[in-house]
Amino acid sequence: MSYLLPTLTEKKEVDTIIRDTIDKVLVLRFGRADDAVCLQLDDILAKTAREVSKFATVALVDVDSEDVQVYVKYFDIILIPSTIFFFNAHHMKMDSGTADHTKWVGAFHGKQDFIDVLEAIFRGAMKGKLIVHCPLPSERIPRYQLLYKDV
Repeated sequence: MSYLLPTLTEKKEVDTIIRDTIDKVLVLRFGRADDAVCLQLDDILAKTAREVSKFATVALVDVDSEDVQVYVKYFDIILIPSTIFFFNAHHMKMDSGTADHTKWVGAFHGKQDFIDVLEAIFRGAMKGKLIVHCPLPSERIPRYQLLYKDV
């Protein structure tokens, strides 16, 4: 399903879409086109992209591209897929009860979960917030054990 959404492979493309997306939530999915979980998430994103087009823009970022490694390192993308949200070029964070508030790691359980998260981020951003509370119940939030080396 990744062919239905724009795929960004260059840093300049990512910079441009972050800078030029105004008054909408920008959803960037960092991952690979051949990964099973990424394909599951891409299916959800592609099915909902039209429904949320009035308040959100969805794009995919290929983590294997050498040119976008600066973003992969900056956002600490070690597990894929990782979904990052922006609003008016500001990185939106979400408190989902996990250790990492900067991104959503893993796939959503369904279309409605993704729409609920997007609406919460959009509403919070319109109120000037940079971090919002996740509207999903804790059993529908993917859990990953994060191990930090040399900390």
